[in-house]
Amino acid sequence: MSLPNCPKCDSSYVYEDQALLICPECGHEWNPNEVVEDDTKQLKDANGTPLAEGDKVTLIKDLKVKGSSLVLKVGTKAVIKRFVDGDHDIDCKVDGAGDMMLKSQFVKRQGGKDD
Repeated sequence: MSLPNCPKCDSSYVYEDQALLICPECGHEWNPNEVVEDDTKQLKDANGTPLAEGDKVTLIKDLKVKGSSLVLKVGTKAVIKRFVDGDHDIDCKVDGAGDMMLKSQFVKRQGGKDD
């Protein structure tokens, strides 16, 4: 009987302890009989930092807005409202431009302890 790899670190050194599976490398414990549905989409910014809904982000390059003469400049701030499927994967509110859809590769998360 082959045990599955650890869902946290993908280690193959998983062992059983009664009803739980345990990963000795990261210490993660889980019940293999529980179905965990993780529908949350994990997106990363241009620097590889994970993004979450509600995060404040900054544009890393000038972006032309399709169908208008508006150009969003580098440093323009936005707040992520939700993640969506498709080419433009972030639905956000951009300062001075309203609601827009952006690609996660063109934003960076604003860092800070209070975020």
